[in-house]
Amino acid sequence: MTEHFDLVVVGAGPAGEKGAAQAAYFGKKVCLIERAPKPGGAAVNIGTIPSNTLRESAVLLSGLRRKGLYGVEFHVQPDLSVADFMQRERQVIEGAWREIEENIARHDITVVQGNARFTGPQALEVTRHGQPPRSISGDIFLVATGSRPWRPAHVPFDGAVIIDSAGVLTMPAIPPRLILIGGGTIGCTYACIFAALGAQVTIVTARDRLLAQFEHEVGDALRQEMTRRLGVHVHLGVDVTRMDVQGGLGYVTIADGTTLVAEGVVYCAGREGTTAELGLENAGVATTSRGFVTVDDKYRTSTTHIYAAGDVIGSPGRASVAMEQARVAMCHAFGLRYKQAVASVVPYGVWTIPEVASVGLSESEARARGIACEIGRAELAHNARGQILGETAGFVKLVFNAEDQRLLGATIVGEGACEIIHVPSAVLAHGGTLDYFIQAVFGYPTLTDAFKYAAYDGLQRLQRRIGASGGLAAGPTA
Repeated sequence: MTEHFDLVVVGAGPAGEKGAAQAAYFGKKVCLIERAPKPGGAAVNIGTIPSNTLRESAVLLSGLRRKGLYGVEFHVQPDLSVADFMQRERQVIEGAWREIEENIARHDITVVQGNARFTGPQALEVTRHGQPPRSISGDIFLVATGSRPWRPAHVPFDGAVIIDSAGVLTMPAIPPRLILIGGGTIGCTYACIFAALGAQVTIVTARDRLLAQFEHEVGDALRQEMTRRLGVHVHLGVDVTRMDVQGGLGYVTIADGTTLVAEGVVYCAGREGTTAELGLENAGVATTSRGFVTVDDKYRTSTTHIYAAGDVIGSPGRASVAMEQARVAMCHAFGLRYKQAVASVVPYGVWTIPEVASVGLSESEARARGIACEIGRAELAHNARGQILGETAGFVKLVFNAEDQRLLGATIVGEGACEIIHVPSAVLAHGGTLDYFIQAVFGYPTLTDAFKYAAYDGLQRLQRRIGASGGLAAGPTA
């Protein structure tokens, strides 16, 4: 017997949960299929939440925020495992499970556990060990199965010494030496965490800078702080020519012939869509060579009644965006006028040490578009709260239109960057200008006060550019 639903969602991560709830809120009969015992996907179970929990534990228990400030040094015991630093992880994850399960129950969504595979454009089969297959059909489908680490054939993963990023949190011990292949978000985040925990960390990346999605100055500042505060070794613009395991050690040979040795090697240079077992070919759904589902601007696949959202469609790969993509997809699928597009202003944060965040256009992007822009910058070393926190290389940078002072974007490097980025995000979303930062009253001492002085700096730079006849008042500077 086949069970029929208005909507069938595959995957109970951020996109799947929110997409299911969006449709159910408007009275649709929804089925949510998840192969794992608990909901939340990688974000809750093995990715964002656990890694952020580990980061906070590492920063706290290593005394990193106190080193050099109060004359007190802390050292992490070398025989501790990752699990020893995850006392809060179980509580946080269980809390997230409860929130998701309550949301699902509140919307009267049918949950089916098992592996889903399309048998045709309108139907799929769910299998679970020890139970007969379950046939489910639907009017609309949402594929939200996320992504997983890319495991290229030339990398000799052994699950013990050479692992992918999904295996980091289950390592039996914190390795004395750790090599990370890849200088993107995942590689830099784990490099900071394990360096704070006392490991000797090395990053190897073929890119010419860390966090290549940001401007050079961001990667430079992060590298400087990772090197100075955490002792991380960074090899930029370097290809890996060989990797192998001998005697419980990982050997990584780079292009110049140098061989790096460590007890642990994490390959984190790319991801692929989790679609190989879904039978999407049976439903006529097109995917890329990396298994990502191709969609249009409404998140509709090549089969018009099947939608996809979240990491399974590739970049930007953020839980916050995945949720909105799924909501938009379901509103389009069912003709609901509630939400028609994902917001054009989306902040992006990376929980490295220090944190990095941005929103809108960078300076180089604005200039590449032919916009006459100017910047305003404030160093956190000159901010009272920044001095309290011991910030030395952090900064706030505003990019604005030189003609009307309208904000175009912002970049922040420093503790709390992922939180305070939402201030310029709000200004940008409402078409605001530098005048907001000039006129606003920010608490003192706070990091947000740096926005005001970045705005002052921007006005002074503009004044120098246009001269006294420009008619632009720079305003006070104190």
